[in-house]
Amino acid sequence: MIGIFDSGSGGLSVLREIIKILPEEKYAYYADNAFCPYGEKTPEFIRERGRTITDFLLEKGADIIVVACNTATAAAISSLRSEYPVKFIGMEPAVKPAALSSATGVIGVLATAGTLKGSKYLTTKGLYEDDVKIVERVGKGFVELVEKGILEGPEAEATVRESLVPLLDAGADRIVLGCTHYPFLINVIRKLAWPGVKIIDPAPAVARHLTEVMVTEGLVRKDGGPVLPDIGIYASGDDSSARRLLSLILEEDNLKIKDN
Repeated sequence: MIGIFDSGSGGLSVLREIIKILPEEKYAYYADNAFCPYGEKTPEFIRERGRTITDFLLEKGADIIVVACNTATAAAISSLRSEYPVKFIGMEPAVKPAALSSATGVIGVLATAGTLKGSKYLTTKGLYEDDVKIVERVGKGFVELVEKGILEGPEAEATVRESLVPLLDAGADRIVLGCTHYPFLINVIRKLAWPGVKIIDPAPAVARHLTEVMVTEGLVRKDGGPVLPDIGIYASGDDSSARRLLSLILEEDNLKIKDN
């Protein structure tokens, strides 16, 4: 079983990409929405939540855990890896593909405050900031929009515009999405972005990396698995937002899952 957790429903954007590659696996998704968003929480708090959620997912039978949250990856994944025997897959800042493909030499990063201050992001940024100009903005209000299911319309556009336009004004032709909630707003971001601007979502790369690790560790199901993906949804608060977004994903991708 693959365990996945996020501060809320955003990690479903990662689950979506994983299912495309591993449609016959069993999944347990945990939304820590009683404490969402993580962006302004302390690293100590996030690490403690990571331990609590990891214990829960292991009890459910998880063989590998995806920390489908950039902020939690930055704050907690090193500790989790040192404290638990299972493999953890984290979110990778997609600065490299943005830097290597930019025509203007300016890339924009939309992320939470916690991610932008995290050592993983800062290390990656340091590898490329001599070659390209990196401009950053916190996606203020983005997580709250997604948790409320407001993925388009005037409110979503006004909120996204406030954080996106400064990156465009700085000349960015690549926008890196540094929070797993943000891909749910990608249609709004694309609508507001200027021609030639490419939006980079790291979720597909994370899904590929997970698959590689599972093959290496012998964790891919060998019996063919269930006919349909088996997805359990759990939450520290009301799980309706996660279930609503999961239904949206399944409808858009024309997928069905095993009834739980």
